[in-house]
Amino acid sequence: MKITIGVPHPLGFSMQNGMANFALFSAHAEKVTLGLFQNGHPIKEIPLQKTGDVWHVGIEGLPENLEYAYRCDGPKDHLYKPDAWLIDPRAKLVRNLRAVAAMPAPFDWEGDAPPRIRKEDLIIYEMHVRGFTKHPSSGVQHPGTYLGVIEKIPHLKKLGINAVELMPLFGFDPTYTKKINPKTGQKLVNYWGYNTLHFFAPMAWYAEKDPLAEFKTLVRELHKNGIEVILDVVYNHTGEENDLSYYVHFRGIDNCVYYILSPDGHYMNYTGCWNTVNANHPAVSRFILDSLRYWVEEMHVDGFRFDLASIFTRDPKGLPLSHPPLLDLMNQDPVLKKVKWIAEAWDAAGLYQLGSFPKWGPWSEWNGHYRDTVRRFLKGDAGHAGSFASVQCGSEMIYASSKTPLSSVNFITAHDGYTLRDLVSYQSKHNLENGEENRDGNNQNDSWNCGVEGETKDPAILALRERQMRNFLLALFVAQGIPMLFMGDEYGHTRYGNNNPYGQDNELNWFLWNQQDEKKLLFLSSLIAFRKQHPALRHTQFLVDAEVNWFTNWDAHSHGVAYQLKAAPSLYIAFNASAQTVTLPLPKGNWQSVVNTADDWQWNTKGPLLTTLQLIPYSASILQESSSPNF
Repeated sequence: MKITIGVPHPLGFSMQNGMANFALFSAHAEKVTLGLFQNGHPIKEIPLQKTGDVWHVGIEGLPENLEYAYRCDGPKDHLYKPDAWLIDPRAKLVRNLRAVAAMPAPFDWEGDAPPRIRKEDLIIYEMHVRGFTKHPSSGVQHPGTYLGVIEKIPHLKKLGINAVELMPLFGFDPTYTKKINPKTGQKLVNYWGYNTLHFFAPMAWYAEKDPLAEFKTLVRELHKNGIEVILDVVYNHTGEENDLSYYVHFRGIDNCVYYILSPDGHYMNYTGCWNTVNANHPAVSRFILDSLRYWVEEMHVDGFRFDLASIFTRDPKGLPLSHPPLLDLMNQDPVLKKVKWIAEAWDAAGLYQLGSFPKWGPWSEWNGHYRDTVRRFLKGDAGHAGSFASVQCGSEMIYASSKTPLSSVNFITAHDGYTLRDLVSYQSKHNLENGEENRDGNNQNDSWNCGVEGETKDPAILALRERQMRNFLLALFVAQGIPMLFMGDEYGHTRYGNNNPYGQDNELNWFLWNQQDEKKLLFLSSLIAFRKQHPALRHTQFLVDAEVNWFTNWDAHSHGVAYQLKAAPSLYIAFNASAQTVTLPLPKGNWQSVVNTADDWQWNTKGPLLTTLQLIPYSASILQESSSPNF
């Protein structure tokens, strides 16, 4: 090997005219050493030179099949640990907890092009890559992997899904946890993956041999089937947490640059995960932008859902900014502006910005207000009819400044919290398996067990629960905005009341293919198809008076909402969230029932003409004018 000074750009590992170049940002290090490894064993150490804040070295004749890492030395009050080997935070290939000194292999994209689905047409499906096919009942050849998801694309298409939101798949350490399941005595794992370590490398746990090629294959095949890929990404904290004995990269490279620190040097915990990324430091903003661009340009993803995105609006002291530099840079970036952005518009320290993110660019948001309002109304809480009507029309009271309901990603359930089945089966969380004595997870779930806690054989309660699940699905897919369905809710997956199973790599989280119910799938797929065929359910602007008629009693005790969408065809949608049967007179016209949630998962486009609509307790209905063609 011939050692040269190398160049400070680009950061990370690169090949330039046959020379391997290594470049690492560290403003406060006083010495940086590159270590080369073969089969996990160190074979050579090389000091780096510094240009500005970047340390670099070049190597000609670099042998193949090597890994590399760095040692950084500097002021002890910056937590430098010169004996710790640190992985390159820009590593694209990771092996044996080391970065691989090679460029990604060429990949045949076979002419891949992004589907470019309009926001108003999106049907998002939140999915965990491993959990989707890990259960033996999946019957796939590659269970728990990117390739396994490919084998189940027909299921997604049968439902009508056109976008998958994949839970975190940036590389993380699933073994880094000390929690024990008290029921089994087994150590839990970091299953959900909200503890990112490798921001340029797909998770190897979800691959059989080559995570990079297998992830790209998944993206290519989803695109071939008209399905976009949105990644749930975690740039707000890292898996280094606050364990000062655990050095992976940022802590040992430049702790006071990469993390937000208190004046006395402790980690500011705005995330609930013990450290907070200093996203608006220029070097860290650059890192985040480069990572995002890599996943768009190299991996062909179609968008991102940003976990605890309010962190992006905090300055290096943790104070909220009116013009966050990172968000300004994203909004100016020609690559990133082409893809979809979804914000979780809050953090764990009380910074709640629902409705604010659209002002910083083409953002949509997970609408937690939609979730809470629909849950409260449909379980019969008084005083929510007006709020329910508002969120069903796109949450204009939140997104008036953006002037579009497409700022709202509507959801009833997500990975965090109850499943749809548990939402109608449990009044209280049951999280003992998580090893935290039931202290973890949200205590306020706006759930209703329909009369009995948990599992029951009472046919009346089971029927009510099934009807409530249909009510929630109906509300979700007739609401203005972007609907998101959570994996497993199509068949009624239960976690037995566990609302925070982040460490459970088992049937609590796995999709159970042997519990599929064709009647339920037909109901849901028909509902999604109905949404796609009716532009009245997919407005790009907020409804005006000429587009909707209300047939609702707005007093504080009302449990019903009914309205007519005056499109072609005209639709009449009604919800009864009370314990009494109600009969509603219909507006003039020949009305035909399309679906009534009282009818046990039945979908009917050829029902009788009606002049009145009867809704039994806790039921909902859609009607359309009979002169309109059947969908």
